[in-house]
Amino acid sequence: MAEPTGSEGPLLSTLADGVLRLTINRPDRRNAMSWEVIEGLERAMVAARDDPAVRVVILAGSGDKAFCSGADLEAMHGDGPEGPGFLETHESRGRLASLFEAMWGLGKPTVARVQGWAMAGGFGLALACDLVVASDRARFGAPEINVGLWPFMITVPLIRSMAPKAALELMLTGRVVEADEGQRLGFVTRVVPHGELDAAVDDLSATLAAKSPAVMRLGRQSFYAVADMAAPEALAHLHAMLTLTNQTEDAAEGITAFLEKRPPQWRGR
Repeated sequence: MAEPTGSEGPLLSTLADGVLRLTINRPDRRNAMSWEVIEGLERAMVAARDDPAVRVVILAGSGDKAFCSGADLEAMHGDGPEGPGFLETHESRGRLASLFEAMWGLGKPTVARVQGWAMAGGFGLALACDLVVASDRARFGAPEINVGLWPFMITVPLIRSMAPKAALELMLTGRVVEADEGQRLGFVTRVVPHGELDAAVDDLSATLAAKSPAVMRLGRQSFYAVADMAAPEALAHLHAMLTLTNQTEDAAEGITAFLEKRPPQWRGR
């Protein structure tokens, strides 16, 4: 039974068996992101980072139609005499980058549960997660070019999730991608029938939650660190991390459990 950790509002959270589920709760707006949603997600990621009870984070959207349709342009529009000024609006747009950085610095695996539309910033939000499990009804796209904009802020999660030229083609054309093609391009981890989505997400999350929290943190941090390094620097970093990881109690326990033919008992250190 999930333990409620947040009240009804634009962002819901439940925690059960080491798995924190964060749900954007704006189905009437196709779960479009407001400033409140972005800030709430970032706060939740920071809190999850420091909470030993959280081992995995699932990111979801409420309802059956959309994971997240992107930014709520009406709510975020900064022009006009009663709205925020240009500079404040410019600085606010950096909040999505802060959210992505909080997700990548979480130290714990993240899974996007995509049941429908994941568009524009919602596409980037899904791909900022480590893994993406999608319903066969899921659709992905960066359609900003069609309204005279460009998906600047989601460029990094896109090119970290597929070949850069594949990402560029999606940004240049604004076309919508079905889940099967997303899997072929490399940014969808698994596609399942719509009715099996929750079971697939829960199964994957349970698998991840059963791993060593200490080794998961160190290994995942190394993955993102070397993504932006040249090969010589990356190899040096990984060499050091190999030695560091082998000094953890969980590494010793894992080897001992393997030799003794029993399940390991992780301590997260």
